[in-house]
Amino acid sequence: MKEKFIKSTIILLIGGFLTKILGMLIKIIMSRLIGTKGLGLYMLILPTFSLFIGLSQFGLPTALSKLVSEDTKNNIKLFISCLLISLFVNSLLIITIFFLAPFLSTKLLHNKDTYLSILAIALVIPFTSISSICRSYFFGKEKMLPHIISNIIEDIIRLIIMIIGIPLILPLGLKYAVLFIILSNIISEISSIVILLLFLPKNLSIRKKDLKPSTSYIKESLSIGIPNTTGRLIGSIGYFLEPIILTNVLLKCGYTSNYITNEYGILSGYVMPLVLLPSFFTLAISQALLPIVSREYSKGNLSLVKRKIKQAIYISLLIGIPITISFLIIPNFFLKVIYHTNKGISYTRILSPICLFQYIQSPLSNSLDAMGKSKDNFYITSIGVIIRTVLLFILSFLKIGLWGLIISISVSVLVVTYLSLKKVRSYLT
Repeated sequence: MKEKFIKSTIILLIGGFLTKILGMLIKIIMSRLIGTKGLGLYMLILPTFSLFIGLSQFGLPTALSKLVSEDTKNNIKLFISCLLISLFVNSLLIITIFFLAPFLSTKLLHNKDTYLSILAIALVIPFTSISSICRSYFFGKEKMLPHIISNIIEDIIRLIIMIIGIPLILPLGLKYAVLFIILSNIISEISSIVILLLFLPKNLSIRKKDLKPSTSYIKESLSIGIPNTTGRLIGSIGYFLEPIILTNVLLKCGYTSNYITNEYGILSGYVMPLVLLPSFFTLAISQALLPIVSREYSKGNLSLVKRKIKQAIYISLLIGIPITISFLIIPNFFLKVIYHTNKGISYTRILSPICLFQYIQSPLSNSLDAMGKSKDNFYITSIGVIIRTVLLFILSFLKIGLWGLIISISVSVLVVTYLSLKKVRSYLT
């Protein structure tokens, strides 16, 4: 089991590194093709996109991965049951998006150019949901290679689409270029689903009765998925409200729309992806950790669970600390090399040490899910979002520009990390 955990972690680390490089390359090319203004427009839409992606998954990937790892059920029937729930939820969300799109674009985001891209989200979410459920099945089986290969192929296809498509669409206007970027997810997600299906065992036999969803499986999946998705929903709502609060308050304080869009684009499009760069390591470790913690915690093997969680945290810090120091000393170097810009240097210096705490949140959060304590994740996330949202609203009135957002992010990260660590320790002592 120890060898399997190490092997899974190494595969995910290597794959995570490659997909992170591809992801950074996508962001670099996108930012250079559509410019700061286009990036700002995209970043205004992204919280809404993330909100609906979180809702569409309904916590089912985590539920499926946990239940498959326990190996006590008919996994095909379990997969079908989760898939049907997902498709039902997605159908409701598609209708909701079509009704809400005008209100979201004009009343909340105060930018009519976001309307078409918000509509496009409705077309994307079914494909991301199916892809996530397919991945979670392999995670539960502790087979990490399908996930890695599908991610790499997905990113390569998306990169090619953007390189070819954006220059062709850009003459029509920035809003159409951003619309194209959102829609490109459909093709990339389809490619990912196809790759994952190719990794299914060739001798896999699916009987007719396996295709009939199980009521008990659905109930069990929802008992895990609902608290999980509620916590993610709270986080997504906070992220969704972020540009809305920021835009409305700063406009009242006398800042121009162009200033807000540009500065928010710099912070969200350049600085945050940079300081969170090591997070792909911690995410890889967390993904390898989940099935082991789930299985061993259900057996009552608390000492092993504790040891594995400690290993995950130590490795995350071992990777995160030197990178954080580099961002503190020479942030301009990384911004120039990666994004070809010198904007956001002061933001990077402040946020990089704070994000060191963010790196260990993923192992702690996944551990709580694996132990069946998703409700705790919900409460902790809610507290973090409330702190972040209230602070953002209050500090934005102080006329300190985007610094109100940076302070609110920092305080929220510190509080959530402390509470997560405290909860995990309470269940293992």
